[in-house]
Amino acid sequence: MLRVAVVGSGPSGCYTAQGLVQQDPSVRVDVLDRLPCPYGLVRYGVAPDHEKIKSLQNNLRAVLEHERVRFLGGVRVGGPGGLPVDRLRRLYHAVVYCVGASTDRHLGIPGEDLPGSWSATEFVSWYSAHPDAVDGGFVRDARSAVVIGVGNVAVDVTRMLARTPAELTGTDMPQAALSALAAGRVTEIHMVGRRGPSQARFTTKELRELGGLPDTDVLVDPAELALDPAYTDPAALPAAQRRNVEVLRNWAVSRPTGAGRRIRLRFHLRPVEILASEGRVAAVRFERTAPDGLGGVRGTGRYEDVAAQLVLRSVGYRGVPLEGLPFDPATGTVPQREGRVLRDGAVAPGEYVAGWIKRGPTGVIGTNRPCAKETVASLLADAPGLIHGPVPADSLAALRAEGAEPVEWAGWLAIEQAEAALGASLGRKVVKLPDWDSLMAAARTAAR
Repeated sequence: MLRVAVVGSGPSGCYTAQGLVQQDPSVRVDVLDRLPCPYGLVRYGVAPDHEKIKSLQNNLRAVLEHERVRFLGGVRVGGPGGLPVDRLRRLYHAVVYCVGASTDRHLGIPGEDLPGSWSATEFVSWYSAHPDAVDGGFVRDARSAVVIGVGNVAVDVTRMLARTPAELTGTDMPQAALSALAAGRVTEIHMVGRRGPSQARFTTKELRELGGLPDTDVLVDPAELALDPAYTDPAALPAAQRRNVEVLRNWAVSRPTGAGRRIRLRFHLRPVEILASEGRVAAVRFERTAPDGLGGVRGTGRYEDVAAQLVLRSVGYRGVPLEGLPFDPATGTVPQREGRVLRDGAVAPGEYVAGWIKRGPTGVIGTNRPCAKETVASLLADAPGLIHGPVPADSLAALRAEGAEPVEWAGWLAIEQAEAALGASLGRKVVKLPDWDSLMAAARTAAR
């Protein structure tokens, strides 16, 4: 019987586990996660108002409820207090690391660390009730916000800043975040990209949602759109970019209605400094850019300051090293070949990767399927040489012997029940538990 540990219970981890049990009737998979809750970024990264995407949890649930798959939350691998990678490797015939890309890229400009300047990752974690999140008073005293970046995460945080409390009450957003956003007074939101509209990374579906927000004007400067050479000939663009350009064209010719909130989509502006007043964010200084003829942009030496009390930096995720695994700092990934981990250029037997830590933070949720499929194929091809290694017959007991206290599936179901009860007590639907203490307290009720 082949025993495999999959580290990470997000889409890539679940798709890996699914591929293993579907293709090998003898394999048993333990899906480990440092959090007591499964589903990774589907739970903690998808915006609360995107219920259709969040419903993907039902598909992932089916994988984790498979008779030969076991979810074990609350198990930290690597780092301080975590189970060392070499010890984990001895407990299973193979280990697949699906740990994602958990930090954000930096702008590298002066003022980036000022109070009031946050990564979009931190903001998303807060309104998604990630237990490691901090309440930084994001929207307190802020009337104008700048979102740096033009990808889907940038669109998400822009939309969440513009949503009304009534629209968010029906989501699973934690109560503290809902109350803070309800009390917020942000009326001006600038979403800014350094390149042109044809190079923006958001999808048309996400973009169009901004135009459907109540009491909100979406404003686009036609002159900024015209700086993009591809904008003048959208027929030459791929379909996805062409649809984006068409949406932006319509907004560029529409008149403001005097709505209570304004979202300004800006292009060809590169952030060069975050300016301070009284020790915190007061504005962002941008340099106007122009196409360089090579697909990028160059600075023009012309600058513009945009007032803001809140800055959210959304310029991409980045993988972080896991102690005991090789890591390429240039790409933010684990060196690999077809999913097999490489140590000093040679394949490390029984060690594999899938998802963002394998290929970098690219693609959408569905992109993890073929990525996991490749890794599963490599692992099963290697299985004859792995299965003869001695491993404990009871991996759960072995993990406990190593000092781990796994939250089993019953513990996760108890967390779900507690979140449903909390929602009912607040006159809402399900409301997420926002911190480690409440999550672990709920999980422990399963053992009573």
